[in-house]
Amino acid sequence: MLEAVLRHHRAPLAVIVIVIPLLSWLWIVAMARDMYGPMTGSSAWMMSSVWDTQHVFLLWAMWAVMMAGMMLPSAWPTLLLYGVVARRRGSELGAARDIYALAGGYLIVWSLFSVFATALQRLLSNLLLLSPMMETTSPVLGAATLLAAGMFQLTPLKRACLKACQSPMGFLMRHWRRGSKGALRMGLEHGLYCVGCCWALMLLLFVGGVMNLAVIAALTAFVAVEKLTPFGAITARISGALLIGIAVWMFARVN
Repeated sequence: MLEAVLRHHRAPLAVIVIVIPLLSWLWIVAMARDMYGPMTGSSAWMMSSVWDTQHVFLLWAMWAVMMAGMMLPSAWPTLLLYGVVARRRGSELGAARDIYALAGGYLIVWSLFSVFATALQRLLSNLLLLSPMMETTSPVLGAATLLAAGMFQLTPLKRACLKACQSPMGFLMRHWRRGSKGALRMGLEHGLYCVGCCWALMLLLFVGGVMNLAVIAALTAFVAVEKLTPFGAITARISGALLIGIAVWMFARVN
């Protein structure tokens, strides 16, 4: 059955797991290189102090593309397993359509998170707590962000959301719904678990630099380790302790 899914649904899976993240990363790299380089291209509108509708929309698009590039690769087990079950229960054409619907629901949730991130960036900018390079200018705010992220890594909510992300079969058994509408709703639910698992880690972008490629790549890899490896829960606890330790050190330096 798995071989059949890979044979018949190679196109939608490739588009969702490879093509969309690859295009997203190409845009991210182009924006980052311009921001830390000549600043004559896409970074010009991101660093603008003007907050009109056009600039806000473009900033949201930047966040939405970045979230797609960072989060879609770690969702491939759920998409693949869904394809197996959907093909067994329906037609090949319907299963392919439903795979896109599932991924669409997942991306909708991260697009909504991008609205929150855009609003937070605007707030921090208005308070002069964010530099034009989109890095926090306040050591206290940076330390507080690290502390909050570290503490969240140790919470029961983090463990519950991470467990749902780590167990595609369990998620599908609990949330299965038929048809494209059902797949869309399942994608929304899976996206909510994913946001619940990773939202605090995404806020670390404000500490290291929203367009810092090293930070983006590190967070992408860390999320993948948490969600795709059997020791993801242990990794979350270790990272939480490390983030808290770094935050305490930063607070000590400030004082």
